[in-house]
Amino acid sequence: MAQSIYITSAEGHSGKSTIALGVLDALSRATPKVGVFRAIARSTEERDYVLEMLLDHDGVDLGYDECWGATYEDVRADPDAALGRIVERYKAVEAQCDAVVVLGSDYTDVGSPAELGFNARIAANIGAPVLLVLNGRASREEQLGTAGALTPDEVGHKTALAATEIDTERAALLAVVANRADPDHLDETIHAVRGALAHVPELDRAAEDVHVWAIPEDRFLVSPSAREVMRALDATFVAGDEELLAREVLGVTIAGMSMVNVLPRLGDGYLVVVPADRTEVLLAALLAHSSGTFPSLTGIVLNGPFELPDAITRLMDGLDSNLPIIATDLGTYETAVRIVGTRGRLAAESQRRFDTALALFDTHIDTAVLVESIGVAASSVVTPLMFEYQLIERARSAAKRIVLPEGSDDRVLRAAATVLARRIAEITILGNETEIRSRATELGLDLDAATITSPFDPELVSQFAEVYAKLRAHKGITLEQAADTVTDVSYFGTLMVHLGLADGMVSGAAHTTAHTIRPAFEIIKTKPGVSVVSSVFLMALADRVLVYGDCAVIPDPTSEQLADIAISSAGTASQFAIDPRVAMLSYSTGESGSGADVEKVRAATALVRERAPKLLVEGPIQYDAAADAAVAQAKMPDSEVAGRATVFIFPDLNTGNNTYKAVQRSAGAVAIGPVLQGLNKPINDLSRGALVDDIINTIAITAIQAQGETHA
Repeated sequence: MAQSIYITSAEGHSGKSTIALGVLDALSRATPKVGVFRAIARSTEERDYVLEMLLDHDGVDLGYDECWGATYEDVRADPDAALGRIVERYKAVEAQCDAVVVLGSDYTDVGSPAELGFNARIAANIGAPVLLVLNGRASREEQLGTAGALTPDEVGHKTALAATEIDTERAALLAVVANRADPDHLDETIHAVRGALAHVPELDRAAEDVHVWAIPEDRFLVSPSAREVMRALDATFVAGDEELLAREVLGVTIAGMSMVNVLPRLGDGYLVVVPADRTEVLLAALLAHSSGTFPSLTGIVLNGPFELPDAITRLMDGLDSNLPIIATDLGTYETAVRIVGTRGRLAAESQRRFDTALALFDTHIDTAVLVESIGVAASSVVTPLMFEYQLIERARSAAKRIVLPEGSDDRVLRAAATVLARRIAEITILGNETEIRSRATELGLDLDAATITSPFDPELVSQFAEVYAKLRAHKGITLEQAADTVTDVSYFGTLMVHLGLADGMVSGAAHTTAHTIRPAFEIIKTKPGVSVVSSVFLMALADRVLVYGDCAVIPDPTSEQLADIAISSAGTASQFAIDPRVAMLSYSTGESGSGADVEKVRAATALVRERAPKLLVEGPIQYDAAADAAVAQAKMPDSEVAGRATVFIFPDLNTGNNTYKAVQRSAGAVAIGPVLQGLNKPINDLSRGALVDDIINTIAITAIQAQGETHA
């Protein structure tokens, strides 16, 4: 039977979906099969966006239609029948999972019975303990757009009322989260909640056994995006960069006055509402946004049934502004009311909200305690998602600084924002600081914690040129030539790593592999005793992680190089908590075959045993004998590696590259890499088609490698 948790609240707008996302994320790190269930869906006419958002999580593999219990209409018509349906449908999900996150109702439509009581009744009937989410803001004020923080005592009062109602329905209260709490009084809020629980004698467990946490308010989680405002206004897109509609609206200026009076009222992230016939104000807002001397806007709303004159449209085209402009026929009052009434949703289109939500949850909730309290046991299976989480956790503990040379690439900026938000590593980005920060603002990214360094910084260029000229003096490189070379971002970033200004570098999203790693060969150089730089892919299969090398760098390695690759790959495996058992692959196993290719592998295996006598290695060996226990029993019954190999060394690049791609595509494995190995300090190359997640994983890998270098 799956272990479950029922997440409910005592009122609306508590940020319950944010907490559900955090719990789901924490459970996905601990066990491979996590499910989601929405006890009461909004309706059958329209898909529940919260349920869709949770189902989109990488750790969930369930269909929408099986993951909800009943609708508000069902509950209102016949609560008992609805409860029976909810329990039945929940049990079907539970049977497929190791753990299930159950999300309660949203306080939008149920009239009777009392909503919290009905949620508690559901929790009791499915046997799931309750995580109660309290809203730390004043709901009535929030509806008017002027939400204020509740005092700790007020949150405590809510706790006592809600805990009593939960106990009345015989549900078990596991934890309380005061969400959107006053950031200046988190400890006082936790103390007040604990005190309130101590005065609820009916609780089925001691008050001190109920976990209590508080998460502060964050403006980006509750602010709607420009796209959400556009939907609320039923508006049309007029001009600008449509991708920038994902940026949050942090304030609104109604520009019904002259531009002289509008300009002082602009703010960062503001949406400016301009009557469509006030074209002079429209142009002033566009110029202010692009000037660099006024705040950066989120967008402009043109309201009223007026067409823009052709002359104004041509003038706007000439300004070449990417600021989103949308248009609605609504009047100013109705436009303002709808904008103020638009709530930010934790939707997949806002990576910043995802990052912020998970970062807040990880910072303020003890996830290990929560998972243990739910009763989810640690799994011996390691799924791709679980492995990626392990990478992030280890990188976070390493606390390394990674330099990203490609500051002009949006993917790199998005990855950097996520890495910073989730505290995976410290980040230095190379490029023009004004341009990078301006672009990040347009994309709605928070790069405040990033260090942005110009590769033309005169002081650093002078320092780097001296170092590079000395390193390459045997090649006749002059100081003047060196000064020109080091302004190249790959050389500049590599020299930062060489001199300890960064712990590692990740590049290649916009540059070739040669451009990325050539400076490393010249400056970082290989480790003592290692003759070549090679690579591995971390192949995350459905239930385990394997290491494949070399699949990206050396076309036709010699026996000596193959031995180096094997030893380096075993070291990389150990860095990522993979017990190395090395298979030196060939088309024959043991003594069964001969030929130049087999002899190369046989000689390489002997060299590995000589150089690393404690390393478990077998070769030559065929892939099936290395990976399959049944085949290994027939071909190499006495081998400690056969059938249990974790590190697979291919005899050449042709074989390795095609094999990793075949496994990736045919077996659905996640290929993480290439991870470069053999260098004195970590430099890693990206594919030019790298996705944001690929960049994040590579940054985490580089940070872990850097930690290994520190400990070496």
